[in-house]
Amino acid sequence: MFVMVKKGVRMSSFYDEGLQFSCVSGCVYCCGVEPGYVFLSQTDLDRLCAHTRTDRETFMKTYCHYVDMGAYKMVSLMEKKNHDCIFLSPNGCTVYEARPVQCRTYPFWGSILESNETWEEEARSCPGIGHGKRYSRKEIDGFLRQRVANGLIMIV
Repeated sequence: MFVMVKKGVRMSSFYDEGLQFSCVSGCVYCCGVEPGYVFLSQTDLDRLCAHTRTDRETFMKTYCHYVDMGAYKMVSLMEKKNHDCIFLSPNGCTVYEARPVQCRTYPFWGSILESNETWEEEARSCPGIGHGKRYSRKEIDGFLRQRVANGLIMIV
């Protein structure tokens, strides 16, 4: 899993002492700028439908698309032509309170936490990395577990 274990002993990680992150107001890098996917779980979908007061079928047709992953398809939020999330407005996220787990846990994703180098690489694009609140190893591992437990929608 995400916590490395060797013979029952937790091995150290570059973030054992925690990592600093604070979302910078006005920065929308993680919400757009570059192409990407915001994959949804059933819980994410239910929360977004309730927040937008939209039934599932209408929400899927209006705000989502299927991403072909080969053996299966996944549900992702649509992007605007400029690669911004469909819910990003000039004033920020219009569904912030109901945002998907993928958004809630950024930048504490396995791919970003692989090494100090991958963390520093992400920091080149995200001005909030290395600033603000220091998240403990326990909190970061909790974000990683939350992402795994979220269970993304996969259609075979």
